[in-house]
Amino acid sequence: MKLATTLALLGAAGLSSAHYTFPALIANGNTTEDWQYVRMTANHYSHGPVTDVTSNDIRCWTDSSVDHTAETYSVAAGSKVGFTVNPDISHPGPLQFYMAKVPDGKTAANFEGAGQVWFKIFGQGPTINSTGLTWPSEEKKEVFVTLPESLPSGEYLLRVEHIALHGAGSKGGAQFYIACSQLKVTGGGNGNPSPKVALPGAYKATDPGILINIYYPTPTNYTLPGPAVWSG
Repeated sequence: MKLATTLALLGAAGLSSAHYTFPALIANGNTTEDWQYVRMTANHYSHGPVTDVTSNDIRCWTDSSVDHTAETYSVAAGSKVGFTVNPDISHPGPLQFYMAKVPDGKTAANFEGAGQVWFKIFGQGPTINSTGLTWPSEEKKEVFVTLPESLPSGEYLLRVEHIALHGAGSKGGAQFYIACSQLKVTGGGNGNPSPKVALPGAYKATDPGILINIYYPTPTNYTLPGPAVWSG
């Protein structure tokens, strides 16, 4: 009985270590506390993924059992911001960042990100050669993006997304690791972020960047899912 229990615990630990979260915001050269400026996600214990792209979980995967307690961090447009990764990105796949501007009458703390409000500011696919695909984000413990300088001032949700594709050869096999931080952007410009999409809504389970065998036959190209990147 003790042996069986020990093996079960070791198996659970191994499963968790293969998964990851994005618990802390990095901004202005500071690494903040876990879940201080990042909304606590439903996988904050399990580290497991979202696999249903039609679920509201694909948006920010906020833990519905926990009230929004995240604070909002002020950062200038054009700044480099990021997230810590716990423990690290242990699967192959693309890294993307989205933002959604908080509408009038709302704050970053009470905005859920519903509707056609999300725009992409970064998308990183693989390097492709004859031997396979190499993913720059794999094994990273921190991931970063630079906010466009023309981003209008105001409050935003900043969403990080890593899509693990090791099991994506079958429908529903892609794993989404997601988190949203709350930002107040200052010193912004008069850019017009576009195109804007809804989450859920931007992805289908059969999109070529989501339903794909990355191992065999070796892909000769890769299409990032979602809209084009807005660079400002």
